[in-house]
This record gives sequence, structure tokens and C-alpha cells, in this order.
Amino acid sequence: MRRLWLALLVSLVLVPMAGYGAGQSLTAMHPRPRAPGFALKDMNGKVHHLSDYRGQVVLVNFWATWCPPCRREMPSMERAWKKLKKQDVTILAVNVGEDVDTIFPFTGDYPVTFPILLDQSSKVIKRWPVLGLPTTFVVDPKGRIAYRAVGGRKWDGPALLKTIRSLIPPDKKPAAPATSGAGRQGTSAQADQVDDRKAQRGEEAQFARRK
Repeated sequence: MRRLWLALLVSLVLVPMAGYGAGQSLTAMHPRPRAPGFALKDMNGKVHHLSDYRGQVVLVNFWATWCPPCRREMPSMERAWKKLKKQDVTILAVNVGEDVDTIFPFTGDYPVTFPILLDQSSKVIKRWPVLGLPTTFVVDPKGRIAYRAVGGRKWDGPALLKTIRSLIPPDKKPAAPATSGAGRQGTSAQADQVDDRKAQRGEEAQFARRK
């Protein structure tokens, strides 16, 4: 039964594979359903409860190493994590149906610094409205699913980052920079965009060689 269910996910993932990078929007959930709770171990054996992150914005990403769009979006998710982790935003990457020995080599090719959680029995994913792999949910600080993304995304894109940041409570958002430095900040932002594009091109080239 478990293999049949995973096979269904494989078939569902074919459509997101074809459209990677084409649609960079998130689907808003109306009304926002309560995110199903879970308690899962990470690669080091530490247990993470979703409820531990109440009050933060949480991206819950369901993925697997055999899923091409999952692999392809991982570098952009890491870049987004580096920009968001100091802003009360957390990323939890829930691997479906695989063990540490399978995932560990993947992390050598696609290093990430956010937690990778293990849903080896696939019990957790069955409780979430997943429509294929990858599927990512953006959970608001009240523990409700605000957005869903089916298929790969470039998570460090300006539009997606803006949507995610819009959920951060006002009292936890970073202070606005002084206007006197606007020119310098604009130059810095442009430099960051250039660096992001260089990093993205390098990672996409690496992905193409691994295919």
C-alpha cells in the first residue's frame, strides 16, 4: 500500500516537473485551514514538533531525493533561508519515505542548513493536502496554512520573498532603514541580485551535469 501511494506521487510529480520555474506564485488558502501537527526526527535524531514554531512563519516542504524538481528547487530554498532565518521564518524540509543513508549523499550534492525531517512511514504527508512532490506549505504565525505551492519554485525570487515576509508579525519585522542611505542600499540590493543570479546559474549548471 505504501509503495502504491508513493507511485501515485511519482505520477503526480510529472506535471510540476514540466513547469518548474514557469509559475512563481503561491496559491492562497481560503479559509486558512489549521496545519496538521507533527513530531518528526531530523538527520541527527532531534525531534521537531511543528507546534514548537508557533508564532513564526514556517515553510513546510514535502520532498524526496528521487524527485527532479525537488532537487532543482533546493538551492534556491537554501538561498531564501539565508535571507529569512533572522526574520522569524523557519524552513522544515520533510523527506517522504526515505532513510538517513539515502538522504545523506544528497546533502553532499545539495547542502542545506535548515532542518531535514524524516517521514519514513509517510504518515505525516497523508494528513496534509499534498498534490505531488514537491509541495510546500507556508504556515502563518497562528499555525494556519496560508499558501500552498505545488511543484518547484525559485524560493529566493523577490515576489515569493515578499509574500512570505508579509506574514511576519509587524512587531517582529526588521526596522526600516534610514532614508539617508537609500542610494547606498539601492546599490547594495542590485549587487545582491547580481550575486544571486550568478549563484543560481552556477547551481543550475551543476544540476544539469547531475541529471
